[in-house]
Amino acid sequence: MHQTGLNSHLKGVKSGFFGWAAMKEERIQGISRCVEGLLAPFRGLLCHGEAWQRLSAVRGLVVFSVACVLGMSLAQAQPGGQSQGQTPAANQGQSPSKNPPAEDIPDTPSVVQPPAPKPAPEPESPKKETEGPGAGQSPNSSSTPPGDDQNKATPPAMPPVQTIPPGTAPPPGPQGTGPRNQINPKEDLYTISVTTNLVQIPVMVKDKEGRRVDGLLPQDFTVLENGNPQKLTFFTSDPFQLSVAVLIDLGMADVALQKVHETYSALVGAFSPYDEVALYTYSSTVSRLTDFTGQANRLTAELDTMRLVRGRNNGPPVLGGPLGPQPPMINGVPVGTAGPPPVYTPPKEAHVLNDAILKAAMDLSKRERTRRKVIFVISDGRERGSNASYSEVLRVLQLQGIQVKAVVLDMGALPVFKQAEKLPHVFRQGYSNILPRYTNATGGGNVFTELSRNSIEQAYAQITSEARNQYTLGYSPKAVTGASAFRSIEVLVHRKSLDVYAKAGYYPTPPAH
Repeated sequence: MHQTGLNSHLKGVKSGFFGWAAMKEERIQGISRCVEGLLAPFRGLLCHGEAWQRLSAVRGLVVFSVACVLGMSLAQAQPGGQSQGQTPAANQGQSPSKNPPAEDIPDTPSVVQPPAPKPAPEPESPKKETEGPGAGQSPNSSSTPPGDDQNKATPPAMPPVQTIPPGTAPPPGPQGTGPRNQINPKEDLYTISVTTNLVQIPVMVKDKEGRRVDGLLPQDFTVLENGNPQKLTFFTSDPFQLSVAVLIDLGMADVALQKVHETYSALVGAFSPYDEVALYTYSSTVSRLTDFTGQANRLTAELDTMRLVRGRNNGPPVLGGPLGPQPPMINGVPVGTAGPPPVYTPPKEAHVLNDAILKAAMDLSKRERTRRKVIFVISDGRERGSNASYSEVLRVLQLQGIQVKAVVLDMGALPVFKQAEKLPHVFRQGYSNILPRYTNATGGGNVFTELSRNSIEQAYAQITSEARNQYTLGYSPKAVTGASAFRSIEVLVHRKSLDVYAKAGYYPTPPAH
């Protein structure tokens, strides 16, 4: 039935088109006759030669122009009829159950009156809420079976989110304040274990005149550990930032201590803004005046307060007479007392140099490992009355890689007295050769024995320059198992007439289990 209507529609369009074409042809012929009639009076005036032929050409041109105008009107009218004629064909894909739309056969196009406008499409009706997401799919499209949704595994539940009051911090875990494992709070989110066995050796090279030698290369050095050569894996001659603990001996003679007070400005100026310095004093006890700081004004302010400190008096102690410590006496007996006269003994001096170095070493061990750690001692070199022994302190220094450098003043700078005090407790003044032992074992070089103020100030600048600008060698020894044992180190330079200063050895740290 639908096909029959389509055929009748096409026949009507075809008959209308041919009728319209016949009418246009008659109009064209009429116009041609009118043009000939208008040109007939002029035929007698013109000859039958070239002029009449040109006039015939003009007549043909006029007729052709009129035909083109009519053809353009036909082309403008033809798409409207085709679009209307295609409407039934587009409806072939619709379901047969729906009623076809009513036939709307357009009128024959007219030259005078343009075709009627097309009807506006109807707006689409909103989909019903009851339609599912697959309502628009064709029956042949594949769909998921209902049973597959039940077979899918249920995703795990998210862990609870813990919040803390504003302005507070979460409690630290076993590894610090890093991210915590919310599923199992007793375990950290991650654990990183790194075992390093790199041994770093600061090395100072000097010529026979005591001048620093620069420009050496890695192939100029050989490192022996327990007599076995090691392969260098690290080498640099770049300067290091310093962490320095300055120890000032207040038990020196007052003359020497006052000389040190005058050099404090040079002491502060010997450090760079990138270094950090802490001040310590010792005599019978050890005191830390300032923590590690890089502020020069703070160091200057603390050192200025020390200018009022006095050292010990020169000469033997006074035990009697008008200048003695006893009260007024009559016949050897204090006034107002009875019995035998009292016996006065000189106070026992103490120079706890070992205790002071040990305390400074423990504080330096907490500083950054990227800095070079140095203990700078300003003393007369005597040690007496310390609780810690030399071997105990040296073990801590070698474990932490700390160098000891020193400026020896007063009687410790005299060559004769320095040789005499190598004997144990000569004149009950303590040992004076313990500082050179510290400096040689830790790679600090020789001690600076100075007597004048200018030489002391020059020693400050030279010590800090040497500590900052050294060759740094590194190698990876074999893994250590069991208890730590001391390993001796010897650094050789393949050049003649050079002195090498490096630490004597180290205590390897066993790997953590």
